[in-house]
Amino acid sequence: MGRNIVEKIFDAHKAYGEIKAGNQIGLNIDQVYTQDATGTMAWLEFEAIGIDRVKVPLTVSYVDHNMLQSNFMNADDHLFLQTAAQKFGAYFSKPGNGICHQIHLERFAAPGRIALGTDSHTPTGGGMGMIAIGVGGLEAATVMAGAPFEINMPKVVQVKLTGKLKKPYVTAMDVILTLLKMLSVKGGVGKILEYWGPGVKDLNVPERATIANMGAELGATTSIFPSDENTLAYLKAQGRTKDWVEIKADSNAEYSEIIELKLGKIEPMIAQPHSPDNVVPIREIAGRKVNQVCIGSCTNSSYQAMKSIASILKGKTIPEWVNLLINPGSKQVYEMLSRKGLVAEMISAGARILEASCGPCIGMGGAPGSGHVSIRSYNRNFQGRAGTKDASVYLASPVSCAVTALKGEIVDPRDSGLKIPKTKESERFLINDNLIIPPKQGTKDVRIIKGPNIKEVPVKESLKQEIKAEVLLKLGNNITTDDIMPAGSAILPFRSNIPAISEFVFKNIDDTFSSRANTAKTKGGGIIVGGENYGQGSSREHAAIAPMYLGLQAVIAKSFARIHRSNLINFGVLPLLFKTERDYERIEKGDMLSIKNPVDAVKGGQDFAVENLTKGYTFEAVSTLNDREKELILKGGLLPSTKARSLTK
Repeated sequence: MGRNIVEKIFDAHKAYGEIKAGNQIGLNIDQVYTQDATGTMAWLEFEAIGIDRVKVPLTVSYVDHNMLQSNFMNADDHLFLQTAAQKFGAYFSKPGNGICHQIHLERFAAPGRIALGTDSHTPTGGGMGMIAIGVGGLEAATVMAGAPFEINMPKVVQVKLTGKLKKPYVTAMDVILTLLKMLSVKGGVGKILEYWGPGVKDLNVPERATIANMGAELGATTSIFPSDENTLAYLKAQGRTKDWVEIKADSNAEYSEIIELKLGKIEPMIAQPHSPDNVVPIREIAGRKVNQVCIGSCTNSSYQAMKSIASILKGKTIPEWVNLLINPGSKQVYEMLSRKGLVAEMISAGARILEASCGPCIGMGGAPGSGHVSIRSYNRNFQGRAGTKDASVYLASPVSCAVTALKGEIVDPRDSGLKIPKTKESERFLINDNLIIPPKQGTKDVRIIKGPNIKEVPVKESLKQEIKAEVLLKLGNNITTDDIMPAGSAILPFRSNIPAISEFVFKNIDDTFSSRANTAKTKGGGIIVGGENYGQGSSREHAAIAPMYLGLQAVIAKSFARIHRSNLINFGVLPLLFKTERDYERIEKGDMLSIKNPVDAVKGGQDFAVENLTKGYTFEAVSTLNDREKELILKGGLLPSTKARSLTK
């Protein structure tokens, strides 16, 4: 039997387990990287484990999210990350070097490797022909400490691409938006998307990376493309030919499902508020006036994308009511644009050029005005994520965004009347790594510097024989980690201070949550009730740590997003599923629930009897914990479990 790309890479990295869908497997990891919004906790957790030096071949600590330095907190955290990287043997990418996924693609990603990143858009590396998976910070910390990465083997879905895109009007962004329209934000859960077919040759590495990046919005574990002559060309242009190997599926490889996309049939698409899968052809909503346009982010900030924007804007001026913000993805991209005079073309047209960082995508500046319409080449448009709750945020390709900025209204680029030149990726990139600090030897005496806002990692007690707790919130479907733990410039600076950041949990849904949770904590804690796909979106483990700190004992939902479910388990919060979905309808906020004998249930058949003490009835819930996850829940999470066992065996 032939093997697909995923099976080949997993086989080469297998620590234990059979590479078969649904099986529990352990993988040896080549690369781990963190970013500053999640990295401070990851490095605090690594320090708490007590290992002297990272034990994976390559580790990188990036700074790209919390760039605004309006007070001491972000600057202090950047210094903490730099000294921790120096102490523990990691590369450090300084502020200004750019977005972690874009830089990692340029300088470190390699075909056939496996990387973990503490960001949900880590699958960007799949454009390079590598397995790249987003995880929580504590998961990353234990892998950096030498443990295998454990995962239930996902199903592998083949996405067959045929034909060619109608460039320059139709782009890779339109491909992934089309898939989101077809499959929804839940369509990739428990799956890896493996791209194949003659249409793959029409896409270079940055275009493939755009598609892999937004595979995270499908809920997919990751996405991957073959490593071929296009991959070699990109690595050659980056001066990294030695990292290339060819990787392709066998002709008789098997897949759980096959999806076919005819690239020539794809048209310019747009995601409407407030979900990346609320997608329609852009022509259907053409004419809608816009106030703001943002181009860049980790999804669409390659040199090729930025060069195309400059060519569209050249010699033109945006309307007086439009604000155009552009954030190049990396220092490399920014410097190349500058040396070619392309930044001048953008500025001349009226664009505001931001630093190479995540910026407005994470609500770090660039918030739209009240009730404004913002169209962005970014990956998420959850309500309030941009920093303005009543703003309407749309997602489209960089080309569609640039044309819209010039017209002042949403427009299909094919109908814009503008001549849009085709652009190609560079055959030779400018290599200047002076903002990447390599790891050093002999760091025993290095002192890790922690500012006053950095607090120790809270640890949960082991699972009790009874959970008796109040339902603090009842929520609907597709609750995001932005809903649970909002981002933005006012909140993210507290990422290293769990007591402080916990005051913002569910702030945009119920601003009394934290105070009520603290009260409930003294009476046994709280329970959250959720619908389908609970915890979709970002990998930020703060959405699990902060509720745990407030006394959250369990979440009972119809289904969970992968990373958030793992984060709950890693911090000792029990993730339960309704056995009968009608029981979801019967529960109300404020009900007091009793989960009988949860320890025995975890050790046994994972069937839980839950009594609604307020209404006087009992219902059934279940868990789907594997053996390792059972151990973590029983011990109160991954950190106490890891500290209790040796990782040097």
